[in-house]
Amino acid sequence: MTHLVRLQFATGGPAVSGVWADGATARRTWRDWVGLYGSDEKVVIRLTEDADGDERVLMAWERGRVVGTGSDGGPRSTS
Repeated sequence: MTHLVRLQFATGGPAVSGVWADGATARRTWRDWVGLYGSDEKVVIRLTEDADGDERVLMAWERGRVVGTGSDGGPRSTS
């Protein structure tokens, strides 16, 4: 299982990303990136989990806030 954090300065724009096997490191990176870049309303930051090709959004920051949660308690994917 891998965890991917993706930062886009505009929806659909180029992305900066990092991949980690450790979920705690990926979550810390997501929080750090939200703290550094999240004040810009155009920024999109997502933490996803990939297990055998099945990608699931765990945390997402869009429009200056965390997006709504899905039925599993995690953020709904808006992509």
